[in-house]
Amino acid sequence: MHTNSHTELTVATPGPGLVEITSAVARAVTATGLDTGLAHLFIRHTSASLVIQENADPDVVADLETFFRRLVARDPGLYRHTVEGPDDMPAHIRAALTQTALAVPVAGGRLALGTWQGIYLWEHRDAPQRRTVVCTCLGAPAA
Repeated sequence: MHTNSHTELTVATPGPGLVEITSAVARAVTATGLDTGLAHLFIRHTSASLVIQENADPDVVADLETFFRRLVARDPGLYRHTVEGPDDMPAHIRAALTQTALAVPVAGGRLALGTWQGIYLWEHRDAPQRRTVVCTCLGAPAA
């Protein structure tokens, strides 16, 4: 017998940076009764992304944001697509360089993340947003 579950998580972001969503995803997985399987996450946006990153030291996520700000310039003179402001095209580029989907194993009813791993929604726009992450769980239920 297999379990399939589909949940949508709404995440409010304060603006650019990484927002940890590990706990929300873990609750969604626990609610399924899944014992062993896979949690697939997909963000329904083109100017934000999902990453698995260290969650022990907040300097890691701060350094990632600082690095990406240098990597992808917010100079509107560089881009044709500027309809939604100077952060619009850089946000799309940052999303293209990262990920819009993640797959995380589930074992013993829990996310099988490493000791220092957390799941993050990475907001690439300057203004606060409401983002939707789809969590689909597949696998075998607890016996």
